[in-house]
Amino acid sequence: MIALMALGEARPGYELWRPNRSKSGSITARFAVVLLLLVSAVLMIIVVIGGWDVLVGGGTFGIIGIIFSLVYILLAIMVGRWSRGALTLAIAFSVLLMIFCVVGAPSWFARDKPGFTDAALPSDLIGLLVIILIPIQILLAVASAIGFNQQWHVEEERPLEGTIATPRQETPSRGAGKPDKSPRSAARTTSSEPT
Repeated sequence: MIALMALGEARPGYELWRPNRSKSGSITARFAVVLLLLVSAVLMIIVVIGGWDVLVGGGTFGIIGIIFSLVYILLAIMVGRWSRGALTLAIAFSVLLMIFCVVGAPSWFARDKPGFTDAALPSDLIGLLVIILIPIQILLAVASAIGFNQQWHVEEERPLEGTIATPRQETPSRGAGKPDKSPRSAARTTSSEPT
């Protein structure tokens, strides 16, 4: 049995490293997720501020949109620090935002009739930004799923430069060294154990 070490600790003469984080695929996936999160946050802030006066629910929905953008920025920071758990949250939030965008995009284009209050930005532009958010959220969910499957959290020990690697000491498992006192039947010996 291998001696157990505390999580995040290495034996003397060794260092912990995460081999999957140095792969080009992992670096690309991390960059893509961070970029898509930041682009989504910026577009959400533009939509919320540009359409603040005409948002359904008024300032309440605007505040929710800003909080959503701040969560995306926080997730981008966490993914930039190789947090694998943030990827699952990014998937969940991207699906949620995609649903909001699919439902809300047509209403922005329906505001070109007379009698509607004008927003700070043209309604058609806001509608276009909301539509652009839909494929970005799909790409974000896919990139986050790819990053999650790359096992960023796997740790391995490697010897420090200039040191000689020492093998792990084995510790006896429970019951090792004790004689087996249980009687064995002849049928079990002949049928299930090699002779």
